[in-house]
Amino acid sequence: MNDDKSRRPLTIDPWLREILRCPVTGTELEDASDASGAPVLVSTGVDAERGGRLQYPIRDGIPVLLADDASVLPA
Repeated sequence: MNDDKSRRPLTIDPWLREILRCPVTGTELEDASDASGAPVLVSTGVDAERGGRLQYPIRDGIPVLLADDASVLPA
């Protein structure tokens, strides 16, 4: 994986952005960066079971919206 490419801001077409949702909470996703500066998508809703908002990685410019790959941000 190319580190420069993985750190570029994610560009998603507006029509796709409107339909993308967190697969766990069903809420919208916001653009953010993780602790290392890599782009991620973060759910706007809290997953009560895990106790926080879910953060999804973006790998090679593709959002990985798999619940098992999500990390939890404190609520």
